[in-house]
Amino acid sequence: MSARKVVVLGYGMAGARLADEIRRRDPHGERVTLTVIGAEPHAAYNRVLLSAVVAGTMRPETVRLHDDDWAQRHGVDLRLGTPATGIDRAARTVRLSDGSTVGYDALVLATGSRPWLPPVEGLVNEDGSLAEGALTFRTLDDCDRILDAARVGAPVAVLGGGLLGLEAARGLAGRGNLVTVVHPAPHVLERQLDRGAGRVLGRALAEFGIDFRLGRTAAKYVPGDGLKLDDGSHVDADLLVVSTGVRAETGLAEAAGLAVDRGVVVDDALRTSDGRIHALGDCAQHPGTPSGLVQPAWEQAEVLADLLTGTDTAARYRGTSVVTRLKARGVDLAAVGDTQTEADTEDEDAEVVCVNDPARGRYAKLVVRDEKVAGAIVLGVPDAAAAITQLYDRGGPVPSDRLALLLGRALPSGAPGAASPADLPASAVVCRCNSVSKGRLVDAWRSGASTVDDLATATRASTGCGSCRDAVCGIAEWLASTS
Repeated sequence: MSARKVVVLGYGMAGARLADEIRRRDPHGERVTLTVIGAEPHAAYNRVLLSAVVAGTMRPETVRLHDDDWAQRHGVDLRLGTPATGIDRAARTVRLSDGSTVGYDALVLATGSRPWLPPVEGLVNEDGSLAEGALTFRTLDDCDRILDAARVGAPVAVLGGGLLGLEAARGLAGRGNLVTVVHPAPHVLERQLDRGAGRVLGRALAEFGIDFRLGRTAAKYVPGDGLKLDDGSHVDADLLVVSTGVRAETGLAEAAGLAVDRGVVVDDALRTSDGRIHALGDCAQHPGTPSGLVQPAWEQAEVLADLLTGTDTAARYRGTSVVTRLKARGVDLAAVGDTQTEADTEDEDAEVVCVNDPARGRYAKLVVRDEKVAGAIVLGVPDAAAAITQLYDRGGPVPSDRLALLLGRALPSGAPGAASPADLPASAVVCRCNSVSKGRLVDAWRSGASTVDDLATATRASTGCGSCRDAVCGIAEWLASTS
């Protein structure tokens, strides 16, 4: 039986992870011949860590997901800098920008998303390009352009107080720029945080020299001068970084006649309206998936690799319970589940415990339903964040002393050992920057990675923000004691 021809359109985080997962199941290409089409000229890289590149704490080469000979070693036909221009579903071929075509038995759309540009006067030129001095923050090339344009000490405005906007602001402030964040909501990260947490986070970031204009929108951009806001005030800016959200990249899917809404519509097998075409990551729309985050793409890649290689034809994607972390130096923030329930909630089924300590940059809220973590916001208490995240991932019972858990104290005697490596399921995510599970660390250990550094090299765990280093050490110690 001949191998199945699988073509992946997109060599971003989702496409690269899918390729890795396919080759983990089919290392010699006996079941799947794999072609990966990348629009960017770079090898795949971790977008989660781009803020560290802007901050100068990581070099561009350290955020790469694959080395130069990855494709050759794994028998992958990798084509970089050659975006797809069309899909012929009847002929089962993909047209590329260089005029060539690639045939497929199964096609996977991993085309990601593109920055959304707000309707600000003067921001966009007639040809659709951004005005001089305005840049988006989405790609490795964006990082290069931002660093080239951001003179030390120069004023910079950041449009958008979401995750990427705050990470860019923190990185630039750390480089000595005078940063002002303009955000239309009353507090930052309004999708992930309640009012109390948003205010504490804003205050913590202000200590790094970041100014905020909240509840304001930009009305006009003047290159070299800055922003005029909707209240008539002015923000000086030699550089404007636009981080106002993303939209799924669905152009190829629409042109091919696939069902598209906010993204390419997929079912639990990640199939589009054409059964031979799948989609995953930012470009895909699944009812159980929040948009713009990495973790769903990792889980989708595992399911799709099972299906495409025939490893598990019953595999299905049922949605993702996401843990959101802010990658900003000097700030430790995690938000999981239902974070919007207020302390004065009338929901009789929810127990809410909250600690608000803005003077010390700490805010912690725990929402408990049926003795399990239904949601939490943990800012400035990293020990509590680790324990609560593990309880949430496992669905384990919350200790009776909720306050001790929120404050990051040792769990009471008799409470379940949430942080015990032995108790963690194989699916528990240890490194969220690189989405490395306990199971992958165990597999790497059994394959010869016998130290923490070896595990980091084999899986990239702890090579992102570094907050999981202790957890990786704990798993390594546990593995050594059981071997």
